[in-house]
Amino acid sequence: MLSIKRDYYAYLDELSVITILLPYMYHGGEANAFTVQGDEGSISLTIKAKETVQQYAKYTCISSVKLDAGKSYKIIDNHNGSTDLQIGAVIRTKEFDERYFYEGPLGIQYSTEKSSFYLWAPTAQQVKLVLQNPHDHTRSEIPMSRQDKGVWTTELEQNVDGFHYTYLVLINLEWREAVDPYAVAVSVNGEKGVIVDLGKTKTVKPILPDLPSPVDSIIYETHIRDFTIHPNSGADKKGTYQGAAQLGTKTSTGESTGLSYVKELGVTHLELLPVHDFEEVDELNVFKRYNWGYNPSHFNVPEGSYSTDPTNPYARIMELKQLIHAVQEQGIRVIMDVVYNHVYKKEDSPFEKILPGYFFRYDSNGMPANGTGVGNDIASERLMVRRYIHDSVRFWLDEYQVDGFRFDLMGILDVVTMRGVREICDNTDKDILVFGEGWNLQTPLPDEEKAIISNQEKLPRIGQFNDQFRDQMKGSTFDLKNSGFALGNGSMPNVQDLLTGSIGLTDDKAGMFMEPIQTINYVESHDNYTLWDKIEACFPDIEDAHKRKKHVLATALVLLSQGVPFLHSGQEFFRTKYGVENSYKSPDEINRLDWDRRDAFLDNVQFIKDLIQLRKSLAALRLQSADLIRKHASIKFHSPLFVEYTLSEVGSFGDWETLHILINADIEHKKIDLPEGKWKLLLMKDKVYLHDFPDVEENVDIYHTSITIIGKKKAAG
Repeated sequence: MLSIKRDYYAYLDELSVITILLPYMYHGGEANAFTVQGDEGSISLTIKAKETVQQYAKYTCISSVKLDAGKSYKIIDNHNGSTDLQIGAVIRTKEFDERYFYEGPLGIQYSTEKSSFYLWAPTAQQVKLVLQNPHDHTRSEIPMSRQDKGVWTTELEQNVDGFHYTYLVLINLEWREAVDPYAVAVSVNGEKGVIVDLGKTKTVKPILPDLPSPVDSIIYETHIRDFTIHPNSGADKKGTYQGAAQLGTKTSTGESTGLSYVKELGVTHLELLPVHDFEEVDELNVFKRYNWGYNPSHFNVPEGSYSTDPTNPYARIMELKQLIHAVQEQGIRVIMDVVYNHVYKKEDSPFEKILPGYFFRYDSNGMPANGTGVGNDIASERLMVRRYIHDSVRFWLDEYQVDGFRFDLMGILDVVTMRGVREICDNTDKDILVFGEGWNLQTPLPDEEKAIISNQEKLPRIGQFNDQFRDQMKGSTFDLKNSGFALGNGSMPNVQDLLTGSIGLTDDKAGMFMEPIQTINYVESHDNYTLWDKIEACFPDIEDAHKRKKHVLATALVLLSQGVPFLHSGQEFFRTKYGVENSYKSPDEINRLDWDRRDAFLDNVQFIKDLIQLRKSLAALRLQSADLIRKHASIKFHSPLFVEYTLSEVGSFGDWETLHILINADIEHKKIDLPEGKWKLLLMKDKVYLHDFPDVEENVDIYHTSITIIGKKKAAG
């Protein structure tokens, strides 16, 4: 590309404000008049300010006419020197946002007879559609026409199914080639968009079990590759969509694996780490590198490294749809982990190539914001960025028929965008789950506008990962040796509220959340140390059997607390990543689900299965509102590590009038006298009773590092 020589520089910073930089080597940086010339003629600019900026004289000039960001203009000074008017900070102004906001079609409208192409590029002077025939590889460049609101369009009256395409965009005299941000298919490694007929890939969504409330959910998080890559997974096509969809797989000992195992476990939702197209795994050499997938590149395209044929654009689409359908046929809903908060590399993103500077946030010094820690933050508050996120969510709902979204670093996004996501989901199915990581990150968005935990009252029916539950139950995520309540630390201040949905059991103003559906309770996820690895670090000298008791207690608290329980795959068999805290690019040997380890801990797997069934059978553990929790729940501390969690007068929710959940995180056994009445045992030590409940007389033992549940049946009739 030829370099562009400019004697001085001019930038459109608002639709009527132009900033001009004159180097001191150019007439000493002095000028006393400027005009702007365009198709409409010449306009004299008013110089409002002049200041020194490093080696330049900076002139702030005002135009009497608002300029069009997509047209070509020249700036001429009183020395008869000229330069082109470049796009500057105007794209980050509210006026630009409102003037160029567009609600019409974007992407491709395909049919076998003709296809229409739409690209929003309001600052481009020219745009060309680049089309490559997949048969003879001929390349053609087709000029596009600019329409209202900065949309460029063209129509082709031929069947272009399978053609590769990109866009050439001319901005500030520089041509840039980019993949369509609205592409729904790409060539291998995402180098070009591909035109496909999605009608060929349609599936019919199975009928799913009722989900009266989000608190009836039990979420199980996994990664497509981790799920079946282990040598003993029994899957035919390990590490792929097809491997994850396969039923009837078993280990060499005959125990179920994969999807069949998840069905047997009894969870309601399978959450998949990112399946949209991401960087850092070569789709032609898949096993050379590993990645979780939080490096997004094409948000509406399935990742190719999980496909059996990444060179076939249809294969990845069909295989992901077949996986989702296979999971749903087992009565399990599918949650998609989405990463709308950043892109892999800003400079390489289609967003930046097509409209530089618009899709990302910048700080007060004009530098890219970095609240995400990866060098860029998506500016969700801008109207067309918000529209893109909403369009993408709607696409995954309509085309792939997913049942929920987990928003990575949701705190980077704004409240209005997330409320819009909830509304879009409700228009499809009110049972769709929406939740995310509401961490308050340092991004240039006012705190009151962020989709963070402290703004949960502005985000009704949107769940948040409860970091207080995580850190107070198992110990600080950021201090490896710090232990929490379940691990024997009696100094945790909020245990009673965490057990009861974090809604403020005795003081609603002190609660983290308005309603229990907003708290995602967890002690382990793909991030940070696994629970087992943390326990190993905290207690290197105790016996493994005692470590396992601590692990089981923490996991049981997730399943027995009010709110929405979340499990990391393998948590039920003490998953380890061998002390690796952040395994996002560690080898398969670190990240894979170890099915041999599962076989070694079948007793504990059965215990977790039974706990899941117990939760499902006791609606009182899944109270749907804060009012109901405050009415029926109470907490009594017999000691800092011995908690009596009682659910009273809950006969309208099932067979039990009263439930006492006795939690002993101490290293010593406890015993309590029972209230008057006939009491039955539902849980003791490592045994769950789902029927044939034993009687309990006068008092009950509560073993160390365990939970005991007793219940009193409601009166007959």
